[in-house]
Amino acid sequence: MTNMSICLVDYEFPAFLLASQLNQVWHIWEDHLCFFISLQVLVEAHSSARILTLNRPKQLNALSFQMISRLLELFFAYEEDPNVKLVILKGKGRAFCAGGDVAAVVRDTRAGANFFLKEYTLNYLMATYIKPQVSILNGIVMGGGAGASLHGRFRVATENSVFAMPETALGLFPDVGASYFLSRLPGFFGEYVGLTGSRLDGAEMLACGLATHFVPSAKLPMLEAALYEVDSSDLVIISSIIDQYCEQPSLKEQSVYNRLDVIDRCFSQKTVEEILSTLEREVVHQMDGWISATIQTLKKASPTSLKISLRSIREGRLQGVGPCLVREYRIVCHVMRGELSKDFFEGCRAILLDKDRNPKWEPSKLELIADSTVDCYFSKVNIEEWEDLKLPTRSKFNLPPYVIAKL
Repeated sequence: MTNMSICLVDYEFPAFLLASQLNQVWHIWEDHLCFFISLQVLVEAHSSARILTLNRPKQLNALSFQMISRLLELFFAYEEDPNVKLVILKGKGRAFCAGGDVAAVVRDTRAGANFFLKEYTLNYLMATYIKPQVSILNGIVMGGGAGASLHGRFRVATENSVFAMPETALGLFPDVGASYFLSRLPGFFGEYVGLTGSRLDGAEMLACGLATHFVPSAKLPMLEAALYEVDSSDLVIISSIIDQYCEQPSLKEQSVYNRLDVIDRCFSQKTVEEILSTLEREVVHQMDGWISATIQTLKKASPTSLKISLRSIREGRLQGVGPCLVREYRIVCHVMRGELSKDFFEGCRAILLDKDRNPKWEPSKLELIADSTVDCYFSKVNIEEWEDLKLPTRSKFNLPPYVIAKL
């Protein structure tokens, strides 16, 4: 009989080990794995503040399942700990967080659905957190990174901030509660950002309300040092400390936020088809390169994703953050199952894996997607192992008023 080997992470062990020896090996592996996970989320304690640093800089701090699980564990623990009054979340390197690790998600659809379940639960916990969360957004903030920060009370942008929800180019849709926070941006700016994946800088994030403060990156060490000593959960006190380091940045002349009038005229339309036709009429009258680029961006995106995304954001206008996340989880389960469309897998192949940037969407045109097909994405998956998202119970008696308003 040929000797087999068991490989666990970096360890390789012969299969003829005795049960007692294998048990020892398992504990060694568990310790190794726990240490590995702890390195992905660094934890510091300063007085009553806890500082969590996302630590996958080579991957732009993309959220792994282990990172999400660790953050969820820490946030639940800190909420119950009377010695913790403030949570600061930041990223190491040039990104806060560039999103979820979707390349890993597509390898196993059922595990992928579990990834999103954990992530959306974390988003909900952050959105309803009874203690202040300060997110330092000094770099890239995209997709899942937005979900891990924008639901918190304080979002500090800098001159290095780059925000985007690029999901429609991947065959996905703006999730992580984006149908809640995008739908609450001025006018129809949220529809524009969600459908096009447009990138916003720190000044634009502040102007539209995605960020609550703008602090130059050179002042961040001083801001963090001041927050370490705050010893309070009082929102007024924390805000006043951040205010001491704030600046009011000017929007660039070509900022998309200066085009709100055009955005509102076009992205207020009822359907994606009407949005495109309105943009095409605008470009005839204005000969504006930005409008032409917006049209091309929409035409390159997954038609199915565009239709799902518009409806999701529109429904989000009338829902609290919890129902938004429950609806988004239904949609993502249908996406992961791939029965209605395989655009997400094709988008990941073209953008993240093969990197040919030439996805073959199916259906390939907006007019080929029936409203009844879109309806299916918003319906419950009628298979036992694909259950609806069950969010943790939050007592309104313990929640601050600004949190209750989100429900």
